[in-house]
Amino acid sequence: MASLAVPPTQRPASTSTSHNPPSDVSDIDTDDDTPLPFPAALSRSDFLVPDFDPAAYLSALPHRHQTLEDLRSDLRDRSSVISSELLELVNSNYTAFLSLGSELKGGNEKVEDVKVALLGFRRAVEEIKVKVARRKDETGSLNNELRDVRLNIEQGRKMLDIDDRLSALEERLSVDSLPAGTGQNGWDSDSNGEEEDNAAAGLLGSSPARLLQSAKDCGEIILLKECLDQQHPLIVKMDERLARCRNTLLLDLGNALKEAKGAGSQGHDLVLKYLAIYRILDAQAEAVKALRSG
Repeated sequence: MASLAVPPTQRPASTSTSHNPPSDVSDIDTDDDTPLPFPAALSRSDFLVPDFDPAAYLSALPHRHQTLEDLRSDLRDRSSVISSELLELVNSNYTAFLSLGSELKGGNEKVEDVKVALLGFRRAVEEIKVKVARRKDETGSLNNELRDVRLNIEQGRKMLDIDDRLSALEERLSVDSLPAGTGQNGWDSDSNGEEEDNAAAGLLGSSPARLLQSAKDCGEIILLKECLDQQHPLIVKMDERLARCRNTLLLDLGNALKEAKGAGSQGHDLVLKYLAIYRILDAQAEAVKALRSG
């Protein structure tokens, strides 16, 4: 590598001048022949200091008998030399730099270890995915079973409610089927008033209020039953019970209508009330038959 030392530039000797006229010609010749001191080249090691500071370095050069322009020229020459050295260094090592990748050796074992570790990690991830999918299926199955259980519980509650309503309706119809005045107590004031109207008209059939309440209960039971499984054995039994209740209600209603028609003008209002009950039961055909039979 070429040296960074820059040879001192030869400078022409300068002549000293004086404002006073020379007293002796020999003195003037002696002064002209004396050369000025020229500083040595800057040391390359000065620039290799780890914490090199250009400003501090320049301020530490007061002993150099050199103008600022000469110092700049010296630094430019040094920079040019360094650039040339750098270019030569790159050119001389360019081929070795390109072949660096193919000359690397000794890392195959580590690469294989990394591959094995990655394969093991991938296998572990796949196993976790399988477990998660299995748990997901199990959770979905359990949720379906829970939904079915809740649905069955809800249906069971509705069946119990319908059974209670049917039992109450059956009890009421059995009482209503008895002659007036022989049933159980506990009816509301409107029902008692209509019982008195029936008794005043000489009628023994059930009052419109009792039959109307039974018809409403029958309709509510039908609506509640529609949302349940119609093939369930308990629902099938309820259908049979409900059919008997409806037939009993229609029978009582037909007997009461006949009595009201036979009462003449006193039973006109009762006839209209009984016909309205037929409409609630959706039994208009039975109402027509009852009117014709009378």
